Amino acid sequence: MADAVESVLEQWREARPDLDPSPIGVVGRVLRLARMWDREIREFLAQFGLEPGEFDILSTLRRSGEPDGLTASSFLRASLVTSGAITLRIDRMQAKGLVIRVRDPLDRRSIRISLSSQGLELVDRVLPLHFANHMRLIQELNGDERDSLEGILSNLLETRGDLYGSKSVEA
Repeated sequence: MADAVESVLEQWREARPDLDPSPIGVVGRVLRLARMWDREIREFLAQFGLEPGEFDILSTLRRSGEPDGLTASSFLRASLVTSGAITLRIDRMQAKGLVIRVRDPLDRRSIRISLSSQGLELVDRVLPLHFANHMRLIQELNGDERDSLEGILSNLLETRGDLYGSKSVEA
């Protein structure tokens, strides 16, 4: 049985035999998987009252290892979201009691963002389940296939400028 993209490729081969539709085979499948996985991850996180962007903030703060939180600039360097998305999300999460903002005692111009006790409890409860959910999404791949796919995708991201520490892309 062929996937949905294969029928598109066959249609292009018939309609335009002078063109090579094979790039659509790769890009189309990656895009379809991204949409499917995005929907499944959203549904998973919704069980905990979270949106993906909110979980990104919680997990960034948790993995930073900074007990006093992060300044906005250091948060942007450590996270997978853009600066335009941060303020609104932080506002919503503060209203939910998941994060707190405090003035940096060393630089009164800076605000530090940190997990509240409720936010820490939530991220610690959800994180193992989140990792297991991601494993479920790729369970059809064996270890070598996962490693190979990870390397290929990493290479594509790097060649498109998505480098470690870059602030240009939102995940």
